Amino acid sequence: MSSPTDIPQTQAMNNAVISGSPNDHHHFLVPSPVPTRRNRTFSQSERAKVGPVYRGKVKEFCRQKGHGFIIPEDGKHPIFVHISDIEGEYVPKPGDEVTYKDILIPPKMEKKQAVHVKITHLAPGVSHEKWDSSPDLEAHPK
Repeated sequence: MSSPTDIPQTQAMNNAVISGSPNDHHHFLVPSPVPTRRNRTFSQSERAKVGPVYRGKVKEFCRQKGHGFIIPEDGKHPIFVHISDIEGEYVPKPGDEVTYKDILIPPKMEKKQAVHVKITHLAPGVSHEKWDSSPDLEAHPK
């Protein structure tokens, strides 16, 4: 068995904190150094790029709040969409047809979020605004 001088100092300190005794080294639970997020995994959004493309329609979207929902083509539960995940020049409006990829929302990983959202067909009869125009505050009261 190794002595406390054979293990790195940070690991020895973790052992002492977790087990309560500097001589009890078999209860080590925390890796040392603790791996960072960048060491563990790629971003979910980046992994989604290689995943399947889904179709749906915008149920609602509020530019001022920065989020909305998409109804998938299969009609199941609405999927959350954040303003930062929308690609293209137009602000989504209800009825717009979109394509998107999905990821699970942390920390519980139970619900899905749309990413890489692209408007494929603008809803007819709806006034669309571009991202670089000022928001229409009359249409979205607080």
